[in-house]
Amino acid sequence: MPNRLAGESSPYLLQHADNPVDWYPWGADALDRARGERKPILLSIGYAACHWCHVMEHESFEDEETARLMNERFVNIKVDREERPDLDAIYMQAVQAMTGQGGWPMTVFLTPEGVPFYGGTYYPPEDRHGLPSFRRVLRSIADVWTSRQDDVARTADRMRELYAVSTEPVRGSGALSPELLDRAARGLAQQYDHGHGGFGGAPKFPQAMALDFLLRHAHRTGSEPALEMVTHTFRTMARGGVYDQVGGGFHRYAVDAVWLVPHFEKMLYDNALLGRLAVHLHQATGDAEARRVAEETIQWVAREMTAPSGGFHSTLDADSEGHEGKFYLWDEEEVRQLLGDDAPLVIAYWGISPDGNFEGRNILHVPSGVGVAAARTGTTDQEVLAAVDRARAVLYDRRARRVWPARDDKILAAWNGLMLRTVAEAARAFGDDDYRHLALRNGEFLARELVYDGRVLRMPPHGGRRPAGFLEDQAAVALAFLALYELTFDRSWFGRARQIADAMIEWFWSEETGAFFDTASDHEALVTRPREVTDNAVPSGTSLAVELLLRLAELHHDEDLRRRAVWVLETLAEPMARYPVAFGHLLGAADMEVRGAIELALIGDPATGDFGALERAAATTYVPSLVVAGGMPGATNGIGLLEHRTMHDGRATAYVCRRYQCDAPTTEPDTLATQLAEAARRVLPAPG
Repeated sequence: MPNRLAGESSPYLLQHADNPVDWYPWGADALDRARGERKPILLSIGYAACHWCHVMEHESFEDEETARLMNERFVNIKVDREERPDLDAIYMQAVQAMTGQGGWPMTVFLTPEGVPFYGGTYYPPEDRHGLPSFRRVLRSIADVWTSRQDDVARTADRMRELYAVSTEPVRGSGALSPELLDRAARGLAQQYDHGHGGFGGAPKFPQAMALDFLLRHAHRTGSEPALEMVTHTFRTMARGGVYDQVGGGFHRYAVDAVWLVPHFEKMLYDNALLGRLAVHLHQATGDAEARRVAEETIQWVAREMTAPSGGFHSTLDADSEGHEGKFYLWDEEEVRQLLGDDAPLVIAYWGISPDGNFEGRNILHVPSGVGVAAARTGTTDQEVLAAVDRARAVLYDRRARRVWPARDDKILAAWNGLMLRTVAEAARAFGDDDYRHLALRNGEFLARELVYDGRVLRMPPHGGRRPAGFLEDQAAVALAFLALYELTFDRSWFGRARQIADAMIEWFWSEETGAFFDTASDHEALVTRPREVTDNAVPSGTSLAVELLLRLAELHHDEDLRRRAVWVLETLAEPMARYPVAFGHLLGAADMEVRGAIELALIGDPATGDFGALERAAATTYVPSLVVAGGMPGATNGIGLLEHRTMHDGRATAYVCRRYQCDAPTTEPDTLATQLAEAARRVLPAPG
């Protein structure tokens, strides 16, 4: 018989709806029962694409004996971390404090008041590899709860002290300066893997935000080493098994240091961040491979991850038919049969062998480059690339007949905002109408279904419920709407972004603490109010909020917005410089403040050819911290950047400014491109 999760919308929770465990979703029913019966809470947090979550479910949650023990001794709550990042952050902090590490599935034991007193991650069904069996953990915790309440109380008190820190008033930690940014860049260089790209060893994560910061740092300062770190890392990732060579899109991370063997799940947010990096890299260097990867990634989203409503789905699972990665693996003989005369070229290019490179089969990757493949097969580079293009279509068609990995079709506001921004920027940079249409459909869906009075829901309403949004939802969607404004110059997108930003300040900013919190002030009362400032797999709500305020400050010429953003940056200045990998997105915002945004006002009718020529010149030029506004003279609608601007000689006219210093207005696209490139590198004194 299904348990209480059967009425939920989360695919992850629904995966557990037939477990013999008496699961509750997080909510008043479970918490009231725990308080009424004075039972401890067993909180299990995971997500649909998590391989070890599936393993623990099969080994333990589907086991009758384990379920009986859980049901007798605990009130059991299952949470989808992607639906409730607040709960995930709160209890991950506790698990990391208790054990020194964290991960998913996360297993936490709470008092009926929600205070953690013991936790861990995956537990096996039997003792192995130094880990106690899950049943042994359950019995031990049940015994502690009944016979050692003093120990439970002491641990709970320590956790309350840990949480209290996040609500204390913050203080400035250092001055914003070019030296701070230089320190961060040097710190990234010290962790850089010169052989294979990326930072650190195995497992290796893409770190797209840190790479994006290095790209803007290279462009601002002329640093060749910084540019090499970005281009080499992106190239090795794009040619590795961590990138889906057949269907496009990046897997979550590599389990090795060389980007060959991925953890095969595909996340919308990774592809949003890496796709945007690819767009920027192409703008900065003209690299054709970066453009191809950006386009293939967006095409994957359009083909496999877009709902009929226009919303973007969340993830593709790592597993199919009970095996991780099976969907993506190939045998040499299968490739030969499918590709005929193209097979030798493709086998040489993608490093396919009879013995394979992963459990006897082949993860497609590009081990040596097209030139080596051409030399080995006695062909030209063009012939190899043409064969590979044909092979992608054939192999994709064959792969589509396999059992697909499960898709988590949740539509999450923040992740949609990240991907919408990428698609909108790609549409602008590449002049692609299909991407423009995809971006507008998604933006219209978000505005229609997820935004109410300036407040952004986490997900579309379900069963009469409106899932509360978080800081990251507010800021990511507003930034995406600004990207749509810069793509279309439709003032409605600008107005929506400003309305969301105003609501963000009203509901998520605390004057007492001097910081943004991840939950709104009217959010349900939890054991603490979470405030995560580091950029992890996704940008933190704080870093997104800071960038949003800085961009709106430029567009509005609003110093109140800027002062708030600068204060947050100053409270995190020293951590940014010391731990740059953990603050990649925030460092980009700091660069905007320290080195100055580049303001571009395009005055004229956006429907005319001369306006379009100026817009194309700007769109194809890489300009870190570019802020764009456009429209007819006098039609400012509150956009300070457009005030007092006129057309010259009846033609569309561009104005490039930075910190109140402006170049001569121009009607020529080539002159505009030169002005933008020079403005991005021009050194100006710090404000104030």
